[in-house]
Amino acid sequence: MTILDKILTTKRHEIAQLSKAKPISTLEKSPLFSSPKISMKDSVLAKEKSGIIAEFKRQSPSKGIINNLAQVNTVTQGYVKAGVSGLSVLTDHSYFGGSNTDLLTAREIANIPILRKDFTISEYQIIEAKAIGANAILLIAAALSKEDIKKFTNLAQSINLEVLLEIHTKEELDKYIPEINMVGINNRNLKTFEVDYENAISLAESLPKNTVKIAESGIRTPENIKHLQAHDFNGFLIGETFMRHKSPETACKKFINSLK
Repeated sequence: MTILDKILTTKRHEIAQLSKAKPISTLEKSPLFSSPKISMKDSVLAKEKSGIIAEFKRQSPSKGIINNLAQVNTVTQGYVKAGVSGLSVLTDHSYFGGSNTDLLTAREIANIPILRKDFTISEYQIIEAKAIGANAILLIAAALSKEDIKKFTNLAQSINLEVLLEIHTKEELDKYIPEINMVGINNRNLKTFEVDYENAISLAESLPKNTVKIAESGIRTPENIKHLQAHDFNGFLIGETFMRHKSPETACKKFINSLK
C-alpha cells in the first residue's frame, strides 16, 4: 500500500464520521457559504502579482515535522504583506497536522484567494471547503477517476470555487478536462514522494497552450521560478521552502523581493 493509498483510506473514514456530525445541510448555513467568488486564477495571472501561492504546512508524510511552532495568523498576514498571489492551507490533520480552523483563521485575516489543500474525494468536502472560506480546491488526478474530476469540478464551480487539478505523470494527462481552472504539476511523486525537478516542464509541454499552469514542489530559489517562467508557468506553489524558516513570512518576503 502506497502513502497515498493510506491517506485516502484514512480520509474515507474521516468523511464518514464528519458527515454524520455535521451534515451538508448544516455546512450550507455557514455565513461563508454564500461569500462571493475570489479568483485564484485571476490573481495568479495578474501582472502586478508575484505568481506565488504560499503555503502554510506544519508537517508532511515525507518530511515529518517541518515547523510546528509557526502560527497561522502571523504567517498568513506576513505572506499577504509580502505580495503573494494566493494562499494554500493544509486542512488534513492525520498526515499534515492541519485543520479547518487553520483555513478559517487565514480567511479572517486575508482578502486574497485561498486554496484548500486536502485530499478531496467526496462532494461533502467540496461543500465543506466553501463553508470554511476556501476559494479553490485541489483535485489530485492520482486519487480520482476522470468522471469524478468532471463531477467535482461542476459542483465546485457551481458554488463559486475554482479547481486546481494536480498531475505528476504523463498517464494522468488523460484526466485533464478543459473546464479545469488551473493545472498544478507536482514534481513530487505522490506514490513514492520522491522529487524530480524537471517533471513539471516535460508535462507542461503536453497541456493546451492556454492552460494556467502551477508548478508545485521542489521550488527553492528565485532562479527556479525564472527557469519555470521561461517554460510558460504562471504560478508557483511554495510551502516547505518558507515553512522551514523560523519566520516563514520573512523568508517569503525575501524570496519575492529577490524576484523583482
